Amino acid sequence: MIQFGKKVVKFRVLILILSFLLLIPAVFGYLRTRINYDILSYLPKDIETMQGQDILLDEFGTGAFSLCVVSGMEDKEINVLEEELKDISHVKDVIWYGAVADLSVPMELLPEDIRDTLQNAETGSSLLIVTFDTSMSADETLDAIEEIRGLTDRQCLLSGMSAVVLDIKKICNSEALVYVAIAALLSALVLALTMDSYLIPAIFLLSIGMAIIYNLGTNQIAGEISFITQALAAVLQLAVTMDYSIFLWHSYGENQKKYPGDKKRAMAHAISQTITSVVGSSITTVAGFLAMCFMTFTLGMDLGIVMAKGVVFGVIGCVTILPSMILILDKWLEKTKHRPIIPDVGRIGAFIIQHYPVFLVGFLILIGPMFYAQNHNQVYYDLVGTLPDDLESVEAGNKLEAEFDMGATHIVLADSNMSEKDAYRMEKELEEVKGVKLALGLDAVTGPLVPDVMVPDHIKEILDNGKYQMIYVMSEYKTGTDEVNEQCDTLRAIIKRYDQTAMLIGEAPCTQDLITITDRDFKVVSAVSIVLIFLIIAAVLKSISLPVILVLVIEFGIFINMGIPHFTGTVLPFIASIVIGTIQLGATVDYAILMTNKYKRERNHGADKKEAVTTALSSSLQSVLVSALSFFAATFGVGMYSSIDMISSLCTLLARGAIISLFVVAFVLPAMYMVFDKVIVHTSAGFSDKNNQEKTGNCPGRSMQREHLPG
Repeated sequence: MIQFGKKVVKFRVLILILSFLLLIPAVFGYLRTRINYDILSYLPKDIETMQGQDILLDEFGTGAFSLCVVSGMEDKEINVLEEELKDISHVKDVIWYGAVADLSVPMELLPEDIRDTLQNAETGSSLLIVTFDTSMSADETLDAIEEIRGLTDRQCLLSGMSAVVLDIKKICNSEALVYVAIAALLSALVLALTMDSYLIPAIFLLSIGMAIIYNLGTNQIAGEISFITQALAAVLQLAVTMDYSIFLWHSYGENQKKYPGDKKRAMAHAISQTITSVVGSSITTVAGFLAMCFMTFTLGMDLGIVMAKGVVFGVIGCVTILPSMILILDKWLEKTKHRPIIPDVGRIGAFIIQHYPVFLVGFLILIGPMFYAQNHNQVYYDLVGTLPDDLESVEAGNKLEAEFDMGATHIVLADSNMSEKDAYRMEKELEEVKGVKLALGLDAVTGPLVPDVMVPDHIKEILDNGKYQMIYVMSEYKTGTDEVNEQCDTLRAIIKRYDQTAMLIGEAPCTQDLITITDRDFKVVSAVSIVLIFLIIAAVLKSISLPVILVLVIEFGIFINMGIPHFTGTVLPFIASIVIGTIQLGATVDYAILMTNKYKRERNHGADKKEAVTTALSSSLQSVLVSALSFFAATFGVGMYSSIDMISSLCTLLARGAIISLFVVAFVLPAMYMVFDKVIVHTSAGFSDKNNQEKTGNCPGRSMQREHLPG
């Protein structure tokens, strides 16, 4: 590795020139990467709800629909609006009471429940179903919704997932750069307080920023990334890779003392040491992110691959771009040096070791309740309820609920060859299900008294294409609630009784699948991340017992972090339990590995248990503090600022998780060393038990020789 370090030092100017030139294609790649704002599109393609969406688009040419609440308009004005809506590109059709009533049959023959559901006589509001010929989150659908909103001044409010996706897109576009700015400023503040140069924070942020741009630019290969990945990628990459830069800087300083007057040689050795240390450290972080690729809900793969890639770019930048910058700006760095403002906290190490039984008792008392609490959190799956109330999609949903007592809208796809009698009976059964306002199908529109020949062709085309018939089921319940999930189960049982191939699709059924799938994913990802990181720690530390202890300590921190919301009554986004546990384990287990390496070194050099643990804690606590504060700073500000609760909650949990991991590593891990020292020594390579040597009369060399022998 020293040869690599020498090459970097020799070609530092060329490296910087190339690294800046590479930013050009990276920026173009970033701008050309599509952002997907639809969470439900990451569901597995082989489940019935997603297959039904494809059938809807392929067979009916309808990929999405929105419920439009129209206020303060007469029927004649709505007629005009209907024609204007149909003229908008990718609007397929509009269904409302006026269109249904425009049949050549007496009005008294039309079902009253349709009029009562689609019109509110008291408020004068009407309900329109606007269908689109493109998918729910397609750019064309979002453009069409934007154009519809421009037709009237909030007299025409669109609800539904497509409208929500558009509002999320607007928020992300306006806030994404602010997230990065907040994370960078707060990280710079922490670095200014803990580092010994006023300029070095800017250099760190510049080199990491370049690695972030490379990472985001290469996302073009995948074609698109989710809005959650876009929002978190830069912030998380900054948070988890800052340690690498700090390590290089400290190593550079130490090597300058070894090689005074020869900064190039010092940097070459610093690069070599950083590669050895950082590559091993980064593997656990990468493993944590890659564990998310085992989710069947493919948002995990989206975030996992981007973040794992980001860590790799961070490591490469740390050993190439950063040292080149430091050497080139060396004079300025010397001029801006100062004493760290935050004092070394390592002095409290002796106090912690002296009172370790207290912290061990605290661990034993808390682990049970916190494990229970983190498994009994309240979780939400409906994005709409957590968005700002002034958004048009949220306002539309609230108005829909207040004026029409309506929440979710489902779609039933059934065989078109079903007899008229069975179809009518099925629709009536659907309407009788608790919480169903209306089942709007072809038979419900006409009723049993209207002959099929008298139904206009355009109504037939909307609701029956000759192969499938489509029924809109209006529900009083909101998406993601227990009531609507129970309703979906009942509806599904009814339609399957009449037609085994019938499907129930829509936002609520998809969300019900999301609940089932992510619950299974949480168990899988947790197990995979623990096993991967366990194996990595076992290989790195050459131990059987240490991986158990380290993973247990960090998992304890995760239990506390995820258990707190249970006691505070905080409702978490569904993705939190999967993402937070994996990232917190992968990113902060490095704190424990750092301390363990120092404990191992001291024990191997002949120190007794207490001395080794005290030295390890005292010498590593400052580094762990700086690392945890950097992680906290990069995520906390975004959590406070973001108006999208899913992003805000994730960042807040990550920030709190970093601090909790700091405390459990500082207080609980040393207690574990003290209690399990003998077990660790006898189940790990590279340890030397001084007390045992004195009793047996063995010399350290022979003891170590036995430990390294196979078997």
